Amino acid sequence: MSTLTPRPSYAAVLRVPHARRTFAAALVGRLSYGTVSLALMLSLTRSTGSYAVAGLVMALFGATSVFLSPYRASLVDRHGPRRALLPMALLYAVLLCVLAAACRRPGTPEAVLAVTAAFAGACTPPLGPTMRAVWADMLPERALLQRAYSLDGVAEELLFVSGPLLVGGIVAVAPPTVGVVLSAVLVAVGTLAFVTSPAATAPHPAGREKDAAPTSGGGATGQLRALLQPVVVAAGVGVSVSAVDLLVVAYAGERGLGDGTAAWVLAALSVGSAVGGLVNGAVAWSSSTRARLPFFAAGLGLCLAAAGLAPGLGTLVPAVMCAGLFVAPALTTAYLAADESAAPGFRVRAGAWCNTAVNAGGSAGAAAVGLLVERLPLPVCFAVSGAVAAAAALVPGYRRRGSARSGGADQSSSASSELPSSSASSSASSES
Repeated sequence: MSTLTPRPSYAAVLRVPHARRTFAAALVGRLSYGTVSLALMLSLTRSTGSYAVAGLVMALFGATSVFLSPYRASLVDRHGPRRALLPMALLYAVLLCVLAAACRRPGTPEAVLAVTAAFAGACTPPLGPTMRAVWADMLPERALLQRAYSLDGVAEELLFVSGPLLVGGIVAVAPPTVGVVLSAVLVAVGTLAFVTSPAATAPHPAGREKDAAPTSGGGATGQLRALLQPVVVAAGVGVSVSAVDLLVVAYAGERGLGDGTAAWVLAALSVGSAVGGLVNGAVAWSSSTRARLPFFAAGLGLCLAAAGLAPGLGTLVPAVMCAGLFVAPALTTAYLAADESAAPGFRVRAGAWCNTAVNAGGSAGAAAVGLLVERLPLPVCFAVSGAVAAAAALVPGYRRRGSARSGGADQSSSASSELPSSSASSSASSES
C-alpha cells in the first residue's frame, strides 16, 4: 500500500521559493487562534463574573466563526487573498481590541459583549484554508504537496498546544485582556506578512461565479458529491477527537486519578497526531487519497474503542497515542481529497468546508458525549465516539470528472466520472 520515498525530508518543501516566508507568516497569524479562546474566556469570566454569560458569548463567537467560514472562504476565492483576507483580518483584530476594552470597562452590558463577539467571529480570516490553497499552487507535484499538508497539520497542532501555554504565561503577570490584544496583533501582523508574500497571489481569484463554475464533472452536483467523503470524514474526526477531551476527564475522575492526568493523556493524543502526520507525509502511498481516507478514519475509531477498555493509566496513554497516530493523517488526507475535488477558483472554499466540518463535529461531539457520560458506562462512550469516525469511513469517495490535480497513484483514475472508490474494501476493509 505504501513505500518510503527516496527523499522523505520536509526540507524540499521549504526550499520552494517564498515557501518559508509565506508559511511562517501564516503560522504567526494562526497562532492567534491558539491564544484567543482561552484569553477571551478568562477576560469574559472576570468581566461578567458569570460562567454562563461567558460561555454564551464564547458560543456566539465560535458559531459565527465556524458556520460563516465557507462564505469568508468564497470571498478569498473570488477576490484573492490580498483583497479579501487583509480587510477581514484587520476588522477581526479591531473587534478583538474592542472586546478587550469592553471587558476592562466595569458594567459593560452583556448584550454589547455578545454582539461584539458575534461580529468578531464572523470576520475570522480563513488563514488555514488559504495557506493550503497556496501550498497547492506552489507545489503541483502531489507527493510534495502531501508533505506540505502534513507539515502544515503538525505545525497547526503545535500552535494549539503552545497558544494556551502562552496565555497562561501572560495571565501570570498581566490581565487576560492582554492575551486578547496579543491575539489581535498576531492575526494582523501575520496576515499582512502573508498577503504581501509573492506566493499569496497563487490562488487566483475565481472572478464571476458563472466563470468559476466547473465546466465538467456534473456541475455543482458533481462538486458536492466529490466533497462529500472528505467533509464527512473531517466531521467524524472532529466528533471523535472532541469526545476524547471529556472522556479522559471522566476516566480520571472515575478512578480517582489526579487532575493532571487528563492533561498527560491529551498530550499523548497530540504527540501521536504529530508523529502520525510526519510519517504520513514521508510515505509515498501507492493508493489514492480517497482509498486512504477510510483507512485512517477506521483506524482512529478502532483505537478509541480499544482505549475505553484500558484498565489503567499505563494502558490508556498508549491507546490514546495510537488513536492520535490517525488524526493528523486523516485530516491531511481529507484536505488533499478536497483539493483534488475543487474546481478552479474554489480551492479555499473546499478547504474551508473541511475546516467547518471539523469544528462543527467538535462542537457536536462535546455536547453529545456530555450527555452520554452521565447515562452510559465509559467503555461504551469510548466505543460510541470511535464508531462515529468508523462510520465516516463507510462514505464512498467520488472524484469530480475532469479533475487533473491528482498525482502518483491518483493519476491512474483521474479520468473517472464520479465513480465511488473501492476504498472501504481495498484500504482498510474500512483530516485543521
